[in-house]
Amino acid sequence: MFTGIIETTGTVVEVKSIGGDVRLTVRAAGLDWHQVQLGDSIATNGICLTVVEKLGDGFRADVSRETLSLTTLGDWRPGTAVNLEQALTPRSRLGGHIVSGHVDGIGEIVSRQGDARSERFQVRAPDVLAKYIAHKGSVTVDGTSLTVNAVKGAVFDLNIVPHTLKETVIQHYQVGTRVNLEVDVIARYLERLLMGDKAAQPDSSGITAAFLAENGFYK
Repeated sequence: MFTGIIETTGTVVEVKSIGGDVRLTVRAAGLDWHQVQLGDSIATNGICLTVVEKLGDGFRADVSRETLSLTTLGDWRPGTAVNLEQALTPRSRLGGHIVSGHVDGIGEIVSRQGDARSERFQVRAPDVLAKYIAHKGSVTVDGTSLTVNAVKGAVFDLNIVPHTLKETVIQHYQVGTRVNLEVDVIARYLERLLMGDKAAQPDSSGITAAFLAENGFYK
């Protein structure tokens, strides 16, 4: 588990195809790599990756075809900047929100404009994720825990303060940039709980208006 509070940014130095999937190499001077152990989890642009090899100033991780298909990692090349966060420990402060490192889908930056010292972004989420994104709720964008300022359909607004802009890869975002999205895990569990016994049915596809009406949540 992670908090969505980025510790440092790193740089992809190698994306190597091995046996149909990928081994990724990332270097970053901003982490204390002496404390990192083999098998540790590091969120890399919001993707939970397992350290399979330690370097003096970075790590290597194996990336499955499942991860390649659901995240932006397949777009990464040597030189790509990435957000990095080590996994929570019992003494960590939960400064953001509960983040699993399991990306739900890929979004796209549709606008960027200055607002005093902040930057405002609009992000288009996949339609299937729109129901989990709420006004003033939390969303993870490339591993960064952010507050949704407004939402209209599948497009949501973000206000990025100077510190976050400086310390994360958000500073590089332009219109068309693809980003990893993870919705609030509480919303996902709430959806399953509301389904009750129907969650066990093979064809259960989530909460719909018809389901809510049928179960008395609205008329």
